[in-house]
Amino acid sequence: MSDTSELIKEEEEVIAPEPEDQSDDSSGDEAAGDTEMDFLRNLFSSSLGLGSADKVLDELTLEGVAEYIKSGKCENIICMVGAGISTSAGIPDFRSPGTGLYANLQKYKLPYPEAIFQIDYFKKHPEPFFALAKELYPGQFKPTLCHYFIKLLKDKGYLRRCYTQNIDTLERVAGLEGDDLIEAHGTFYTSHCVSFSCRQEYDLDWMRDKIFSEDIPRCDKCKSLVKPDIVFFGESLPVRFFTSMKMDFPRCDLLLIMGTSLQVQPFAGLVGRVSKSCPRLLINMEKAGQADPLFGLVGFGGGMDFDTDKAYRDVAHISTCDDGCLAFAELLGWKAELEELVKREHAKIDSLAEQEKAGESARAAAEGSAAPEPEKEE
Repeated sequence: MSDTSELIKEEEEVIAPEPEDQSDDSSGDEAAGDTEMDFLRNLFSSSLGLGSADKVLDELTLEGVAEYIKSGKCENIICMVGAGISTSAGIPDFRSPGTGLYANLQKYKLPYPEAIFQIDYFKKHPEPFFALAKELYPGQFKPTLCHYFIKLLKDKGYLRRCYTQNIDTLERVAGLEGDDLIEAHGTFYTSHCVSFSCRQEYDLDWMRDKIFSEDIPRCDKCKSLVKPDIVFFGESLPVRFFTSMKMDFPRCDLLLIMGTSLQVQPFAGLVGRVSKSCPRLLINMEKAGQADPLFGLVGFGGGMDFDTDKAYRDVAHISTCDDGCLAFAELLGWKAELEELVKREHAKIDSLAEQEKAGESARAAAEGSAAPEPEKEE
């Protein structure tokens, strides 16, 4: 559903498929516990005025961030992205009035919109989810200019990791690999049987065949439901989310946040895990993630500060994600390269789609010619 990109998860306290190895559950609990302790340490450090907060941007603008990158002082960029980076691909976000996913689920006759992503509701009534999945399934959409900007960061050696709330797999289509990504809310890339005693894994093509044949996907081994590895409400985030953030964020030189309302925890809390001097750039249709003014008065930090007299590192560029990335690329001297990348990759996707369509037509024709002719009546 895209933040279906966040296709089915942009925001809501969402959570990732349980790993096959049950021992991972304890690792996840420990990692989450460590995260809580780190948060408390940062909170007390901020409230007591401990730690340094060096200003590294000459100006709090997109131009200032571009100059910082060009200075050579910025080596590790982390991207945090949500549904807003996929809306120009035709995938709705979750909360936009009138056009958002949650505003257009009436036809599924749900008790409440979020039920379509509730694990308990899914186990009893899987039909609405799979009907929606058919409309939004990966493979029907092309990555956006924003996706390819992230790929360009990777190609130029700046990208440390991309943390995404989206489940549309468009980051992978754009060229990011598994090690480049933390799919915080899971992915359609793989699926698993929901039975704890089975947990058989299935790939993207298997699930696609089931969904588009309008069969409810059931396990070949035990006949239980099979669910894409996206995080439903009532499930836990992937263990890798917790372990990776502890390694990545202390090393971050620039946090680039795009297309997310920063309302869903624990994803939204990642903005507070970079060092106090690390610049944070938000490219979004509206400001997000701002600190509660009351907490600010008592010295509790962590949230974004774009407008107060104390602002020193947070920059908000209000635009669509594509327009913001194009403007950013122009300031970096990468605009022509980015536009050529998008053009070339979209042409490849179109060519593959045409080949697949031609192959399907040829197979259908072959099957038709192979069908036995009806016997003539004498």
